[in-house]
Amino acid sequence: MSVTQTPGPLAEPETKIAPSRWQVTLQAIVHGNGIISLLAVLIAVVVGSIMIAATDEDVQAAAGYFFAQPADTFVAIWESVSGAYAALFRGAIYNYNADSFAAGIRPLTETLKFATPLIAAGLGVGLAFRAGLFNIGGQGQMLMAAAAAGYVATTMNLPIVLHLIVAVIAGMVAAAVWGGIAGYLKARTGAHEVITTIMLNHIAFYLLAWMLATQGLLQAPGSSNPKTAPMPETAQLPLILGPGYKLHAGFLLALIAVAFTWWLLERSALGFRFRAVGENPAAARVAGIDVGRMYFVVMLIAGALVGIAGISQVLGTEVNGFSGGIDAGIGFDAITVALLGRSSPLGILGAGLLFGAFKTGGFTMQSSQGIPVEIILVVQSLIVLFIAAPPLVRAMFGLPQPGRPSRRSKRAAAKRRSQKAEGTEVSA
Repeated sequence: MSVTQTPGPLAEPETKIAPSRWQVTLQAIVHGNGIISLLAVLIAVVVGSIMIAATDEDVQAAAGYFFAQPADTFVAIWESVSGAYAALFRGAIYNYNADSFAAGIRPLTETLKFATPLIAAGLGVGLAFRAGLFNIGGQGQMLMAAAAAGYVATTMNLPIVLHLIVAVIAGMVAAAVWGGIAGYLKARTGAHEVITTIMLNHIAFYLLAWMLATQGLLQAPGSSNPKTAPMPETAQLPLILGPGYKLHAGFLLALIAVAFTWWLLERSALGFRFRAVGENPAAARVAGIDVGRMYFVVMLIAGALVGIAGISQVLGTEVNGFSGGIDAGIGFDAITVALLGRSSPLGILGAGLLFGAFKTGGFTMQSSQGIPVEIILVVQSLIVLFIAAPPLVRAMFGLPQPGRPSRRSKRAAAKRRSQKAEGTEVSA
């Protein structure tokens, strides 16, 4: 006698739940091939070179008699473009015209200083990307970190090491709370994080403006200007290479944050849950992962990472006091850095260094070559454009599109069909 078992609730057929369209788009951008990022930079640099040549007066003059002496135009273009990127190298990496090696490496230290907040903020944005969230609130998280760290630094009198530690922790906690608000709203109400983080940016901006205009909070004592007092030496991030350079220990904090984020994503169970939720939140929920809790936790950690950027600005770069513009657009530049780095901690490190070099070297290009610094901004914008359009980059370089056979495979398949047809005819 056979016994037929009736499947219970746990034996229900599995349903494949597809992610939403915006999640698919995010995954395509974040998890794309790294070669696309390199090609995007290459294309942007080429377009920037065309703009540099087009705005150069010597090139314009030589183009006026191009058909009489075309070589003059090409020489002028080469001198314009090569001179611009040579100035970029001197201003960002090493000044080979300096009198000494110590003076020659100063541009590199400036690049590392400018890259520090970009790396830290990029990690916060990239970590949220890996969990399927758009963290557009880098500005607000930076401002709250700056406010908390600045308040502790200017109002508390603590021993030298303890003062710095308390200020750093206060800044990270404030930024984590600010990011956690968006995560909590996402988890509890389903409010889209793009809207909530943008609104939190505005709240943070005006809240900081109020604090800077209020005596006893952040405004410098005896002053009516919306600016803080200088940071005391006990709360300043120490200079790594001494007083001759401006590179401070915030860069070391950024490197520690890179190592921590890599370990979190690649070696921890919590990071595995983040990635599972980012790939498909519905499937992760079916697997027993508390998706709402992951949204809240990842935004807490992301906010703390972005907070390091605000801390490095307040306690390292702007130690003479800061105003409401302390974020300097870094919160939004971090989105570009995270996209270029494919939300990988090591990729974000490289992207942050690249954008730090662009920012530092752009000043030298402008001062020595007369090239508008806006061209660097155009190059950065083009990088974002091409990264967000991988099919365009693949088409420009003839790379195979995902899910489609390559030209080589098409030729091989055609050859096999031809050989099969010939064999059939011979046998017939």
